[in-house]
Amino acid sequence: MGKDKFEKRFHVDNLSSAHVYLRMPDGMKWDSIPDALLTDCAQLVKANSIEGNKKDNINVVYTPWSNLKKTKGMEVGQVGFHKEGLRKKIFVEKRSNEIVNRLNKTKIEREVDFSQEKINRDRTKRKERQERERKQRQEAVQKQREKEERERQLHYEDVFENAVMKSNYDNQNLEDDFM
Repeated sequence: MGKDKFEKRFHVDNLSSAHVYLRMPDGMKWDSIPDALLTDCAQLVKANSIEGNKKDNINVVYTPWSNLKKTKGMEVGQVGFHKEGLRKKIFVEKRSNEIVNRLNKTKIEREVDFSQEKINRDRTKRKERQERERKQRQEAVQKQREKEERERQLHYEDVFENAVMKSNYDNQNLEDDFM
C-alpha cells in the first residue's frame, strides 16, 4: 500500500486515491494476474481512497510501471500513461469489508530501502543467469567430448597409434631366431 500520493501502481480512475504496488513473482506477467489478486488490490485501493470509498461502481486502473508517465508539469500524485492501451480497468461495484479486513490483518509496515532491494534483486538475477550459462557451457563441453569420442571410434584413430605399435625393423631378436 502506498504511504502517500508519491507511490503508484493501482489507483481509482479519475479520483484522488491511494496507490497499490504489486510485486509479482518471477515469471508472472502483468496481464495474467489472477482475478482473486486483482480483486484484493482493487478493494484495497477503493478502501484507502477518500472519494472512492464513499462511491459505488468505480473503476480501478492498473498498468505496468514502465507505462507510467510523469512530467514536471504534473501535480504530486498525478500520473499519465505512455500507452493508453496498456491500461486495464477493474470494475468494483461496492466495498467488500470482508476482503479489506482480511488484508488489513496481514498488513506489515516497514521502511523499505528500494535501492538496496534493487541491488539484491539484480545480484540474485545475475547469479541465476551465471549459473544457467555455466550449466550450458558444461553441457556444450560434454556434447563436444561425446562427439569427439564418436568420431574417434568411427574413424579407428586408435588403431594406428605410434606409441602402441611395434615395428619389426627395430626387433633384432626376430632376425636372429629365424635361421
